Amino acid sequence: MINQLRDRVTTYTWLVRTLIRSGFLGSLRLDRYMRMGLNLRRHGGASPVSGIGLAAARAPKGLALVDEAGELTWGELDARCDALAVGLRELPGASVNTVAILCRNHRGLIESLAATSRLGADAVLLNTGFAGPQLADVLEREGADVLIADDEFEAVIAPAADRLPELRRVHAWTETSPVSGDTTYSLIDANLGRRPARPERAGRIVLLTSGTTGAPKGARRGGSTDIASLAAMLDRIPWRAGESTVIAAPIFHAWGFGQVAISATMTCTMIMRRRFDPEATLDLVREHEATGLAVVPVMLERIMDLPDEVLDTHPMPSLRFATASGSRMRTDALVAFLDRFGDVVYNSYNATEAGLISTATPEDLRVAPDTAGRPLTGTSVRILDDDDRELPTGEIGRIVVANNSGFDGYTTADTKAFSDGHMVSGDVGRIDENGRLFVVGRDDEMIVSGGENVYPLEVEQVIGVLDEVHEVVVIGVDDEKFGQRLAAYVVRAPQTLIGADQIRQHVKEQLAGFKVPRDVHFLDELPRNATGKILKRDLQSATPERKVS
Repeated sequence: MINQLRDRVTTYTWLVRTLIRSGFLGSLRLDRYMRMGLNLRRHGGASPVSGIGLAAARAPKGLALVDEAGELTWGELDARCDALAVGLRELPGASVNTVAILCRNHRGLIESLAATSRLGADAVLLNTGFAGPQLADVLEREGADVLIADDEFEAVIAPAADRLPELRRVHAWTETSPVSGDTTYSLIDANLGRRPARPERAGRIVLLTSGTTGAPKGARRGGSTDIASLAAMLDRIPWRAGESTVIAAPIFHAWGFGQVAISATMTCTMIMRRRFDPEATLDLVREHEATGLAVVPVMLERIMDLPDEVLDTHPMPSLRFATASGSRMRTDALVAFLDRFGDVVYNSYNATEAGLISTATPEDLRVAPDTAGRPLTGTSVRILDDDDRELPTGEIGRIVVANNSGFDGYTTADTKAFSDGHMVSGDVGRIDENGRLFVVGRDDEMIVSGGENVYPLEVEQVIGVLDEVHEVVVIGVDDEKFGQRLAAYVVRAPQTLIGADQIRQHVKEQLAGFKVPRDVHFLDELPRNATGKILKRDLQSATPERKVS
């Protein structure tokens, strides 16, 4: 009993100190706290985007958002979200239960998310890289009543419009004027000053899994009220209330969406542009004196691929943290970023269903650039064998996770496997003697070649250290003799002519013979989705490199 009490006091002390240090807890007037509570109640309770209403009560004149259309304060953004919610509710036709959103990073996306939640409806965030038939399949499966989309996606939307004639369309970002039909701007302008009725519950956000190896699944995220989860993240990544963050990561993806939720919770200004450009991103950080930069790994890599003379003229002296997640990061780009901009990179292991799992600090990355860091406080990570037995330190097995993520299940009949209260992530990895997690690959990517288990990521890492290799991915392909064999897909560094035999010889010098890829293909670029993840299912049909090896 005494030990339990001591543990509770220790946890509570850590929690309060962390929230005060970050600025989440501060000295506000009593009326501001009352408004925050009333806003939360008016919007149906906590949701992943309820931070917008709380920020409006806390700092109504504070700068909330900067995009290519200008600036909005928290009070203005909150009022626009209310107005759009009223406009969506009054659209002709049946009541709105599910709103699908196909937008790039701009205010229309943020307003649509919050407005949908305030109606008590579910918002489905759609991948901007979807092809027409795939988009139609997802809209039909999720039962979308309304589609809010940027006009640039008209051609992609056409198959869905033909298949789902009852689907109502609202235009978001438009390049031409006037537009036939409702727009987020017209609905907001017509209803500014009005508020929607309080829903029975706040709406949920449906985030789609990446779908790099199969069809994306819809994962519902509700309003987790676990303040300790927020504190655990703030304890690891140095967010500070009231500062500015450039959100370059696509917001339709779980990682980018998370940055919006945190920014609103911390009353941090969100700075964004619709399309990622590495040089423009550096300009945004410097122009707005942003202390945070949220990216997916390929964005950091493209920044460091800029010529030195460009990087020399684009310092980021205000930057305190660059937070990345979503896929494996090139080690050379990571180290180069640290060397140029300082020890500011925080690389996280994140899952659509489990949220933030672990984070590698700059200190971790200096020692082990490929680590996913240590689990957050309150998150349990175990490494299990195929019989659900916990493996010793250093051994590779299935990664399972337990935390309070707010995951409310899939929108389909799919379910997540669990082991002793831990969700099976689908990833494979190990934990070293210092407690650092290393993700080796996907469980379904392990191949058996001639009776030997092989993880392609291990081979990728060996090939990737070669100066002549810009990018590489390794997969398993069918083989009549061995069951499966490894195939490497390589993008050569500029002005280099490394060949397949040289790559095989290099692997042979580092790893066992059965891990040497039989096939080595050279490509101009690797196929990727809109978040930068490599589409492994498309590798075998990718266009070969034009130059001769």
